[in-house]
Amino acid sequence: MAGYIALLRGVNVGGITVRSAELRELFEGLGFGGVRTVLASGNVAFESDRRETSAALKKRIEQALGERFGYAAWIVLVTREHLADVVRDFPFDAEREGWHPYVLFGSDVASLAELANSAGDLDAADDVIRRGNGVIYWHNRRARGIASSFAKLTAKARFKETTTNRNLRTLVKLLA
Repeated sequence: MAGYIALLRGVNVGGITVRSAELRELFEGLGFGGVRTVLASGNVAFESDRRETSAALKKRIEQALGERFGYAAWIVLVTREHLADVVRDFPFDAEREGWHPYVLFGSDVASLAELANSAGDLDAADDVIRRGNGVIYWHNRRARGIASSFAKLTAKARFKETTTNRNLRTLVKLLA
């Protein structure tokens, strides 16, 4: 069985409510094993023994989410192995006082490249980023939070379907 992590985008905000128990039921109903949700922000660890491409698996999950919960569902799907590598390779001091350790995931390499290239000269007192394998590592000063220039850039509508952000601590919990 292959281990996967589905990172749902835009749930439990803006009127889209997806309860963890219902999410777990949906994934189990799709035939996945070892289904585990982490926090109430759309994080699902699961196993699959089906022989399908990651793209087909992603599409099947998004379709099921949309049908069950009535919204245009987008996920970023990664393997458990890839997530472990991403967490291990976090390039900043994750314990730095007053800072959020984030990882921005993308299902489209071009979107991540555009984000990284559009970031320009960030104020290192608020935001620092570094490209990784299929991700952008992001350290954000808590006092600036979503008011920082990189946070505003990631929130643009054109990235909605292809990116999602997670705190490094959430990712560690997904691997536990």
